[in-house]
Amino acid sequence: MKHESISKRDMKRYQLQAKSIIETLPFITEFFGKTLVIKYGGNAMIDEDLKRAFALNVILLKYIGINVVVVHGGGPQIGKMLTALNIESHFREGYRVTDEATMDVVEMVLVGKVNKEIVNLINLNGGQAVGLSGKDGRLITAEPKELAIEKDNAPPEIIDLGKVGEVTSVNTRLLESLMRDSFIPVIAPVGVDEEGVTYNINADSVAGAVATALKAKRLYLLTDVPGLLDADGELVTSLTAKEAFEAIRSGVVTGGMIPKIKCCLEAVAGVEKSAIIDGRVENCILLELFTKSGIGTEIVY
Repeated sequence: MKHESISKRDMKRYQLQAKSIIETLPFITEFFGKTLVIKYGGNAMIDEDLKRAFALNVILLKYIGINVVVVHGGGPQIGKMLTALNIESHFREGYRVTDEATMDVVEMVLVGKVNKEIVNLINLNGGQAVGLSGKDGRLITAEPKELAIEKDNAPPEIIDLGKVGEVTSVNTRLLESLMRDSFIPVIAPVGVDEEGVTYNINADSVAGAVATALKAKRLYLLTDVPGLLDADGELVTSLTAKEAFEAIRSGVVTGGMIPKIKCCLEAVAGVEKSAIIDGRVENCILLELFTKSGIGTEIVY
């Protein structure tokens, strides 16, 4: 097939594209053969353009030799289904109190709907994804989450969250086997205990536990904010673990950012770096991974 002539304008554009590819080479070299764990949630799971961009980012990383494990949330989808079924939902300290009926809906939505939609999206765009829950191959072993609220001059209040759990172990053999065979594991945050009881687990916590167990190179938490903002509203690009603890203690970190920072802190002892990045930015994963400055807040040990 004969090449068509290229205009000077197109040649300039192609040269810039080639230069951009070459500039990623040091990063590809650094991350080749390593593992990246991504917690996928927020608007990146809702906006159609962002969903496709996420799938393409993950597929590209796999094709250039970087192992990717995806852990997803699904809170809004669960809430919508509970409302449709007239099941009342309660939250305590940011956790959805999960009784038997709610747990059935959580599992149905996360494992049967959201997980398969993500897997299908990746597969339709040229990747090879496999959907998993904690029950598959005993991937995630869990136990009931204990939550105590400290009170002044009184014993702490013990809150019963029902079937809300926390991770006790991760079956890395299953994930490593899938990654060796060029699959992208996509994990729904549902775990099971030694007696076979099913638990609803915070997706950030599952991502952190999976990243630590796999000794991942990076843990990325996709959010609907740019990252951690300081008192002046400016993005904090990097924090040490000590600085992150102090930011929580001093009140710089508030609200929903607290559990995300804590998740990064728990993971950072086994993971080289964790980062909170804005999932509303198209190609946010590539921008964080393949640029010197990144786009979010990184936490290092």
